[in-house]
This record gives sequence, structure tokens and C-alpha cells, in this order.
Amino acid sequence: MPTVDQNKDMFDREYDWPHAGDEWSRWWGSAEMQWHTTILPRIHFCVPTGTILEIAPGFGRWTQFLAENCTKLVLVDLSERCIRACEERFRAYEHISYHVNDGACLDFVPDESIDLVFSFDSLVHAEDDVIAAYLDQLAHKLTADGVGVIHHSNLGEYTDYVALLERVPWRLKKLLTDWNLLDTLEGQWRAPSMTAHRFEQCANNAGLQCTSQEIMNWESRRLIDCISVFTRQESRWARKNRVSRNKHFMREAAYSAILSRLYGRQEWAVDPTP
Repeated sequence: MPTVDQNKDMFDREYDWPHAGDEWSRWWGSAEMQWHTTILPRIHFCVPTGTILEIAPGFGRWTQFLAENCTKLVLVDLSERCIRACEERFRAYEHISYHVNDGACLDFVPDESIDLVFSFDSLVHAEDDVIAAYLDQLAHKLTADGVGVIHHSNLGEYTDYVALLERVPWRLKKLLTDWNLLDTLEGQWRAPSMTAHRFEQCANNAGLQCTSQEIMNWESRRLIDCISVFTRQESRWARKNRVSRNKHFMREAAYSAILSRLYGRQEWAVDPTP
């Protein structure tokens, strides 16, 4: 179970950030391609906009794109190292503000000031108490028609499977994994208390309405992740929740990697060697 303290230790001290977070976009070919082929198509209806709150930006993998889609950008992360890295990386941007929090507090954000709250590939490590705390506050921080897009864990849907894995001897587990007969879910560090259903419950309890949830696989055959879109219950965007189970999400990444090799900006860099 990744606690708040464990998350802070991991991203403040233990993790080396070898490519400033871009290493997590390797399946897509690059962060740029992941943004344009996977993320932007899912949020295009609400950007550009006024004020964006990005929760857990890391070293700014998505910040670089969000900054071009708003008039004001608020960054918050429990890792001081991450916030300092973002301050340095985006020092030329005058419309970005930076905040270190305790992993759940948004007291520094004025009520009814956020048009879009966004978090991707970060809160998958957050347990349900953290998600609930954020949603309780976001119900007040969002503008009347503000929207939230949060990528979170759905590992809790596989509680029985995870318990079964823990009983399999490691030699047998390795053998079955090598034969592609076992999905170990190792290295994913997903929060086991979170599910798509639990997120919707937390949103409803906070006075928010989920409008869509895409439950998907992530480097796994099982649908261990979810992207939840939500708004205030009285918002013009409010509607009955639409849920999709996308078992082909990683195929999208594979196709993006092909496009990246053909059209990615990094592929057009001039080689200085003769």
C-alpha cells in the first residue's frame, strides 16, 4: 500500500528521475506523442481554458503542454524536489504558481477558481482516503462549470487476484510469467483501495458528478487504471456517468510509438556528427 509518506520518499529521494519523467512515456515513443495521441483527445473539449490546477506534476511532463492551454496554471505536489524542478524548468512562464502540500491539502486554492483540475500518471499511487480528500475540496475549488480529469488506480477491482498472486511461490510465479500465463502486476505500485466505483462514490459524497470513466489496462492485461471525468452536480456538463472498459488501451500506446518514429519531434533533431 503506497502511503503518502512512501510516495513522498519515493519521488523526493529514492527515484532518480533519469529523463525528468519522460521515461514513463516510453510505450508511446515520447511524452509529446503521448500528449497528442492519448491525453489531448480526452480533454480537448475543455481546453484551452482559464485556470488549470495540476495535481502531482512531477518534473513537468504534462505541465509543458498545459501551460500553453490556460491563462493561469497552479501546480501542487507533495514532493518539494518536483516543485523545485518545475520552478526551474518553467521559470520563463509568469502565469504558473508552485505549491508543496502534504499530499492532500488545497487550502491555498481560492474557492470557485479552477476551470480544469488535471492529474495523469500520478494519483494512480494514491489510496482512496487521499482521493476522497481531494474531491471534497475540489467540489469547492471548481468554478460553476469546472471540470476534473483524474487518472487513478482501479487495482481494487482485482483484490482476489492479487491475494492469489501472493500465495504463488516465486519460482513458479517467474515461470508462469515467462510463459505469459500470469499477470504479476509487479512494479505498477497501484493503490489497492481504489476502483472506478469507489471514485464515483467519493465524487458523489463530495457533491460532484462523474460524467465518464474509462477503465483500462496499463502495461497489464487487467484493467488496473481508470480516467475519471467529473464536474459539479449543478454544472452544465453534468450528466449520467458513462463507463467504458477499454482493454485495448496499450494498443493505442503501441501505435503512438510507431507514429513517434515517423513524425516525432525528437526524430527531426539534426545529428551533429558528420
